[in-house]
Amino acid sequence: METYLIPILASIVAGFINAIAGGGTLITFPALIFAGLDPLSANITNTVALWLGPFTSALSYRKTLRENFSTLKTFLPPSLLGALLGAFLLIYTPPETFKKAVPFLIGFATLLLAFSELILKFITRLGNSSKLFPILLQFLTAIYGSYFGAGIGIMMASSIVLSGVSNMQLTIALKNFLGFVINLLGAFIFLFSGKVAFNFVLVMMPAFMLGGYLGAVVAKRLNQKTAKAVIVAWGFLLSFVFFIKEFGLL
Repeated sequence: METYLIPILASIVAGFINAIAGGGTLITFPALIFAGLDPLSANITNTVALWLGPFTSALSYRKTLRENFSTLKTFLPPSLLGALLGAFLLIYTPPETFKKAVPFLIGFATLLLAFSELILKFITRLGNSSKLFPILLQFLTAIYGSYFGAGIGIMMASSIVLSGVSNMQLTIALKNFLGFVINLLGAFIFLFSGKVAFNFVLVMMPAFMLGGYLGAVVAKRLNQKTAKAVIVAWGFLLSFVFFIKEFGLL
């Protein structure tokens, strides 16, 4: 039971902070490594265990999505294609190569979270300058989303805003649904990879859902900037630790 305790607690915390500030993968991914999984298996297991996360959020926006289906269908093809490519890239990445990429992936995700407001402001100022660029950005986001996942929310919000969507509620709705689609497709492919630790998946899924529910209940009472600062600090610490260990400086 001790083996599962940390991933279960991490999943509750991840669901909780995803409802407040995002960045839950930065909690569950190292927890699975601590529990004994190699980084590649931990990343794949994490995606399968937490794919339901964006679904509950997307469900609450189903009316908005129906009313804006024409915008949604513009982003679906690049999301599906990118998710497929990212999932297969991850499956066929040698474990040792992925281990070396981990500190940089975590660092990149943390930077996205740290500067999310500045990125969105910059993207908003760019305006709808090109119809092709938002689709390309969404395609690249989907690849990254299937491959690692942390931080894709801000990337998707950027591609949506660049397409000309100025309504923030619609942006959130599209971001949540597309995130669900990317995670679902990636998780489905990973099921057949032989690298999923199903014993962890079974205990993490309900824990993550519980954390998400608790986070939604108390989100309005918490200081989101403080929560985000803690997650960013944790992300940079993880990136540093993985970098030191992987490149033989300890």
